[in-house]
Amino acid sequence: MSLSPARAHRARTLAALSAAAAPAGGEVVGGAYELMLAQLVEHRRQLRDIQSVERKIEAKRVFLPAYRDWVEQTLEHGQGAQDQVLMTVLVWLIDVGDFGTALMVARYALAHGLKMPDQYDRNLATVLLDEIGGAALSGKTLFGSECIRVLEQICEMTQGEDTPDQARAKVHKALGYAYMGRRGGSEVDVNQLDLPAARLALQQCRRAYELFEQVGVKKDIERLERRLKAADDSGA
Repeated sequence: MSLSPARAHRARTLAALSAAAAPAGGEVVGGAYELMLAQLVEHRRQLRDIQSVERKIEAKRVFLPAYRDWVEQTLEHGQGAQDQVLMTVLVWLIDVGDFGTALMVARYALAHGLKMPDQYDRNLATVLLDEIGGAALSGKTLFGSECIRVLEQICEMTQGEDTPDQARAKVHKALGYAYMGRRGGSEVDVNQLDLPAARLALQQCRRAYELFEQVGVKKDIERLERRLKAADDSGA
């Protein structure tokens, strides 16, 4: 049920006040935050009752508008306090494919050193690399030019963060595949790639292999190297 304009305005005002009042290093408090937490608990309970991953994602898509004002006001007025609602919503945004909003939240969270809720058992940078890299490799919600843009931003944002090499390798593999035009498990004829794209793809696949040899790009590297060598030999 949607709120009336007056109640919606009050909710945004309370969210802004809660975000602005909580100092960096602390945790957001106040009635508005407690209401968001209660809503989150209920939504997570509903998600636990759903077995299908596809249906869980659709449920998250339905739930997310309830947190839109909270997210917007936190990004505008927040001081960097720990916020379980914001960090959970970040993962849901990735799950449903809203990468534009997810990147805005991620930048704020990384800038302030926010931590993931305990149930995720990974730090923020690792979650971003794992989840967005996985979305790109699956090709279901992230592909094409948007895929390249998002992955490049994730590489830039998480540079210098301490993460497992496997997670970072996944993103470099995904970026290499994006430059090749691969989507999901599809294959491409590397001989049809233009040379700049082939060089970029090779650079990313090599980096992925350096980080984690079992990442699954060895044959891609060999094919790309043959493509570029043939071009060099022909003077292209």
